[in-house]
Amino acid sequence: MQKKVLVVPLDWGLGHATRDIPLIRELLNAGCVVVIAAEGKHAALLSREFPEITILPLPGYHITYSKKGLFFGVKILRQVPKIWKAVRHEQAWLRKTVAEHGISAVISDNRFGLYHPDIPCVFISHQLLIKTPFGGVTERILQRINYRYINKYSACWVPDFPGTHNLSGVLAHPAELPNNTTYLGCLSRFEPQPGVSRKYDVLALISGPEPQRTQLETILKEQLRQIPGIKALIVSGKPDQASEEATAPGISQVSHLGAADLNAAMQASDIVISRSGYTTLMDLAKLNKKAILIPTPGQSEQEYLGKHLMQEGYFISVPQHRFRLQQALNDAKTFPFRTFGRPEDMNAYKSIVRRFAESL
Repeated sequence: MQKKVLVVPLDWGLGHATRDIPLIRELLNAGCVVVIAAEGKHAALLSREFPEITILPLPGYHITYSKKGLFFGVKILRQVPKIWKAVRHEQAWLRKTVAEHGISAVISDNRFGLYHPDIPCVFISHQLLIKTPFGGVTERILQRINYRYINKYSACWVPDFPGTHNLSGVLAHPAELPNNTTYLGCLSRFEPQPGVSRKYDVLALISGPEPQRTQLETILKEQLRQIPGIKALIVSGKPDQASEEATAPGISQVSHLGAADLNAAMQASDIVISRSGYTTLMDLAKLNKKAILIPTPGQSEQEYLGKHLMQEGYFISVPQHRFRLQQALNDAKTFPFRTFGRPEDMNAYKSIVRRFAESL
């Protein structure tokens, strides 16, 4: 009998859904039946990639964000009771779903309440240490809470490399790890394709929560129009919509690209401009792409990752309030852009997922 695995991404941006795509593919390759739980644009994205897979409706945490980055952390903290209520709902929902659908295992991408006493349950996270605008004491308290939930799961899969040569820095490499931790290596749905012809000077990937997503879109569209002769593609990060338009001569905009088309567009571009969301960073590393990062204002994780990876020489990172496209492109001409350089580890997750599937 085929084993049925439930996969549930967090509804915090699209990154959790997109990084689950290679895991879902590998589960299918291993002979598992996959069921997804999601809603809204996350369900829309995964439905496009896997039209044959059943998607169960499950409300997300529905976090709202401030218009100004300065208040980002405060607004998130004020919503902790809402998150706690959603976690309790997840627990009740999971018990019912396991019984009704015959679920054999669960893979929860950073959703805290999807553990079950009778079946293997995996928690995925690259944030073992959760960065906040408030620093040390707050981060240590959140880490203890984080580990308390992680330890309820059978395993914790970290999408990064072990050791000092990694993408996430201290986020996934704190002094103390949960006992059930396994590093997956880079987790990307993309594959390098040889012989792709250059098509764009710039590929702009717009992503993340509103209202910051729209603010970045506005900034990039205005500044792209100011550069004569530039060839650019803007991907708006709206998988629940379908639109394509020419916003100016040489500048095209699409609401969404599927994995294969986005894979090709990234490789056909001289440079990528994006948020420093962790899934995007793994995609860039997998394809060995030069990139200019614009962290979401006030989002401590992205600000840390941007600064850390620029210091390591992998990508340029510029705060949104200081971003000037022409200057950033000029800086990119002399930036070293170190190659991540671990192609042998880019598919390490496949053997881990296969062993997991075989164990069910």
